[in-house]
Amino acid sequence: MITSMNNETIKDILKLKQKKYRDEMGLFLIEGYHLVEEARKKGCIKCIITSLNKTYDENTIYVSESIMKKLAFTKTPQPIMAICFKFDYTIDFDSHRYLLLDQLQDPGNAGTIIRSALAFNYKQVILSKDCVDIYNDKVIRSTQGALFHMNIVFMDLFDAIDKLHEHNIEVYATALENGKDIHIFDKKDKMAFVMGNEGNGVSQKILDKCDNRMYIPIAGIDSLNVAIAAGIVMYEFC
Repeated sequence: MITSMNNETIKDILKLKQKKYRDEMGLFLIEGYHLVEEARKKGCIKCIITSLNKTYDENTIYVSESIMKKLAFTKTPQPIMAICFKFDYTIDFDSHRYLLLDQLQDPGNAGTIIRSALAFNYKQVILSKDCVDIYNDKVIRSTQGALFHMNIVFMDLFDAIDKLHEHNIEVYATALENGKDIHIFDKKDKMAFVMGNEGNGVSQKILDKCDNRMYIPIAGIDSLNVAIAAGIVMYEFC
């Protein structure tokens, strides 16, 4: 059992709390029974970290409770974490619904959108390269395990829309300016939807690339939280 924070293995694990090292190592950390079980189903666990005196099928690092509290993201951590391999997906053009996220910055929004996407049977999410990191612990916890069941790709959205167009998939941006009421659009076999940054919406170059612009009719306020708006759009066309 490891009891010292000066242990080299513990130092390496702590590095995974930083995006730089997650990218370098191709690994990320998860915490808690539920997320570990979802990762196990996915088959992406590199090793278990635990303060329990219990045997697991995976390689296991045993640590003291005090070390577990240092490694964990939450104030009252569960006694189990895991190091997982990052995913390596490409766009699946056999999907029927695509959700594109343009420069989202809030981890809670990103995680909630991914979770909602799974609920509405959207299996493909494409994030611009300047979106929040999906391996951020707050994103992971917000997805409630949905992260392990989605095809998630980071790429330039300009290129992604080109590829969707090559497969005859229309792309709809959410925008108030020059947008049309969401209810006038018919459901099609394959559709893609772009949700924009929390403060600025969908960037102009992406708007210009899309086939149509749509908005959700609302009253009394100027705009909706992007996670709420994404849920409405996905439900409307699920």
